[in-house]
Amino acid sequence: MDKHTNKKWTIIYSAVAIVLITIYYLVNLPLFKSWGEYVPFVRKLSLSLFLISVIYLISKFVEKLIYGQNHLEGDRYNLLRIVRFLALVFSLIVAASFLFQNLYAAAVSFGLISLVLGFALQAPISSFIAWIYLILRRSYLVGDRIQIKGFRGDVVEINYLDTSILECSGDYLGNDRRSGRTIRFPNSLILREEIVNYSGPEVPFIWNEIPLQIAYSSDLQFVEDCLLEAARRDFIEKYPRIDMQKHKKWEPAVYFRNNVYAWMEAVIMYPVQPHDTTGRRNRILKYALPRLNEAPEKVKFPQGVTR
Repeated sequence: MDKHTNKKWTIIYSAVAIVLITIYYLVNLPLFKSWGEYVPFVRKLSLSLFLISVIYLISKFVEKLIYGQNHLEGDRYNLLRIVRFLALVFSLIVAASFLFQNLYAAAVSFGLISLVLGFALQAPISSFIAWIYLILRRSYLVGDRIQIKGFRGDVVEINYLDTSILECSGDYLGNDRRSGRTIRFPNSLILREEIVNYSGPEVPFIWNEIPLQIAYSSDLQFVEDCLLEAARRDFIEKYPRIDMQKHKKWEPAVYFRNNVYAWMEAVIMYPVQPHDTTGRRNRILKYALPRLNEAPEKVKFPQGVTR
């Protein structure tokens, strides 16, 4: 729900609350004496609906405050969910007090109903408890890329009972781009399976690598310099706000290893945001390969039986 929609519902709840409280006092006028025994019922009903309207009106004001704060997208999403859930709980309490004579009878009735539903709805209840765990533990937030039980994708929605992710890779792709399919799984799954979170506010990068096959007679120092220059150049252009001099841990690195086909591999390791793995790999190759190809006397790529 965006800010415009929030403003619209604020106006609606305000208007409804004014109408209901007006009805509450109007029915006491002599004009409505003919209603007799219905007057107490109308007053109690209008008062209950008025309180519910006020509860949701307050929730909209709280949501407006949340929108105004500089929260991360995932934290804002969770806060809004909590506010809406609390508004629903308080509304149910008001409704129960209307249906029953007092809150004690309502509490007893809720207890009996909860006991019966607890046996009948074990799966949804465990998913709801898992949602509370997610809010408190923050295992993943909206916008994070996660992997759980073979599913991998970007979290787009965390409901009270299930989570929705936009699948990455999947059955038809060999890269980390979104496949276009949506995966929904019950929140209770996080209580039984391990969660791999590829992103987060404190660790924005993961490490990726690109192997290039070269001959043993290549100038290894030249190859290393070219790959490091390409990785650093792309990092500065893609993430200009991050000073690599102050974050030495994000420095790219090159190492060499033997290939199973008898070639040597030059491997560039570099930091990358989870949503940019394919794009950053392509940019680094576009920067590095032209320079490597310009020096055939220093860099020899696989060709025929030449090692």
